[in-house]
Amino acid sequence: MRKDNTKPSPDPQSLAERIRHEMDSFTPSEKRAAHLLLSHYPFAGLDTVAEFASRAGISAPSVLRFVTRLGFSGFPEFQKHLREELEAQLLSPLAKASPADKSPGAPALAAFAEAVIGNLNATVENIAPAEFDAVVALLADPRRPLHFTGGRFTGALARYAESHFRIVRSHVDYIEGQPALWRDRMIEIGRKDVIVAFDIRRYQEDVIALSETAAKQGATVVLLTDAWLSPIARVARHVLPAHIAAPSNWDSSAGLLLLTEAMVAAVTKHLWETAKPRMEAIERLRNARA
Repeated sequence: MRKDNTKPSPDPQSLAERIRHEMDSFTPSEKRAAHLLLSHYPFAGLDTVAEFASRAGISAPSVLRFVTRLGFSGFPEFQKHLREELEAQLLSPLAKASPADKSPGAPALAAFAEAVIGNLNATVENIAPAEFDAVVALLADPRRPLHFTGGRFTGALARYAESHFRIVRSHVDYIEGQPALWRDRMIEIGRKDVIVAFDIRRYQEDVIALSETAAKQGATVVLLTDAWLSPIARVARHVLPAHIAAPSNWDSSAGLLLLTEAMVAAVTKHLWETAKPRMEAIERLRNARA
């Protein structure tokens, strides 16, 4: 039982998140293993050592050294960890602890706030500044049309982002995730386009299909996801994972909102010379009499 003065901890850093963060420190063979694992996470790691080594183009001993480098005692422990993460990815609201199982101590609002604040701190700590800066540079490039998309719940965040970016730059829109609504949009998507996809656990198949189709046509995919990484990560150029676990049957989107607003702020600053007159023109139109 947690003591009253103990702060709840955010969801732990996923293995995929840690690998992305430490990629630059890996040896060439470790990078091959890491890229294979991330390309089909976590399923690639559930093969045998020999199969994993063959697919990565490295030796079996190199695979075992990679696993040891990640802090596991051996391949069985590594695979046990991946299976546990896979189970966490698939959790539904009903599969989580009952809301009747309340821990005594802090009032509900304060306890939830502590958990969310922990998620925000963990989100910032586990994203490499260079990765975030690369996303900002991409979104601030006026030559690159931006298309935002998301799922049942994350679609609201994608629309929120699209509404802000539409004010500070041109060629910004939202694409509905349902295949019947996005398939005819794909004829417009090419190498200059950027897809910004929001997708968290119980990952949405239509958003995944949209992102994969756009990537095949040469578009650059930016993914905002959770610590376990949506399957979209295998086609994404840039991945920004947020921590989402909360003392609730529902995951928290506060980390994703933090990343969204940070991107909006950074892109607005980057484009200020052109964004300011654009924003002024919009205000004049809003204030004009009918």
